[in-house]
Amino acid sequence: MKTIRLAIVRQTYRPDGGAERFISRALQALDNSELELNIITRQWAGELHPNWRVHICNPRGNSRVARARGFTEAARQYWQQNDFDLVQSHERIAGCDIFRAGDGVHMAWLEQRKRIIAPHQRWLIPFNKYHRYMLSMERDIFYSPRLKKIICNSAMVRDDIIHYYGVAQNKFALIYNAIDSQRFTTASSVQRRTARDALSIPAQACTLIFVGSGFARKGLQQTLHAVSTTNHYLIIVGKDKHQRRYKNLAKSLGCLSRVRFAGVRQDVLPYYHAADALILPTLYDPFPNVILEAMSCGLPVITSHRCGGAEFINQGCEGFICDALDIASLRAFAHAIPSRERDPTMGIAARQKVSTCTPANLSRQLIGLYQQLLS
Repeated sequence: MKTIRLAIVRQTYRPDGGAERFISRALQALDNSELELNIITRQWAGELHPNWRVHICNPRGNSRVARARGFTEAARQYWQQNDFDLVQSHERIAGCDIFRAGDGVHMAWLEQRKRIIAPHQRWLIPFNKYHRYMLSMERDIFYSPRLKKIICNSAMVRDDIIHYYGVAQNKFALIYNAIDSQRFTTASSVQRRTARDALSIPAQACTLIFVGSGFARKGLQQTLHAVSTTNHYLIIVGKDKHQRRYKNLAKSLGCLSRVRFAGVRQDVLPYYHAADALILPTLYDPFPNVILEAMSCGLPVITSHRCGGAEFINQGCEGFICDALDIASLRAFAHAIPSRERDPTMGIAARQKVSTCTPANLSRQLIGLYQQLLS
């Protein structure tokens, strides 16, 4: 088979970003002689392999929309000039062969966002330039005659695209993210003790971990309310421009002394090792990688119906699922989570559930898709 010249498009790279971690893992999984890997991006701060070729497209822009539009035009011009065999975009850019809908459906996100914003903010959504631009780009890509396949990382996202845009079922490839289960492993007693000592968490305390930036969307407010009624500790890995507001909330709820704000961490593994479960009542999330990471570390998960990761959870087995704003259920689930040392049953089930999400399986699915499209 001749070498496939593949271009992967992603506007920016953030080390803590879920989509970026997918790209990095996918590139590692795809690293073989059958592929020439090209990355078209505004900036790349991740690891680079000698066989990867990075092409920087970084036009200036004075606004969020102008920067996005500038990158769209520059990226599309670049891939058209270089005549790649396949272009796989992780941005909403019409004209690509494959679109990976890793950021979900913007229209679906706006519907969920309306639940937590003020009435006047809901009224302003149709007039917001950024939202209008994103919805326009979304329509363009899903109705593009050049689009051959849409890769979804959850059935939820696939169903949202069908619901909002009427795309035919045969346009989709459901390919879940990969996790390195040799790295993300259940903590040993020593690892658990060391991680907890670093955070000043008592050895016997049941501890939940929340991982994600953008606290309103990820559900930190509901998480704090849930934890406040328990004796549990909470580790928060991520950042938000309103972090002080959440600290004040924890203080008013009387649980600040049991909350650890760890900030953004490139290596989250020690924090998983300190925890007994992941809690992520996200308002809308296609399939956050932190779900796979936590489950691979032997942590059960509490999450929402509008999280793609819920597809890996059977109620009461690998974790719990409820509406993102259902604080009463979140409280009950937080109480139901056992210490991993006392009862590891749910954690064992969680790790087993993600055992098929290997880089080798991801590579096999992607290579098969590319071969299918080029045959």
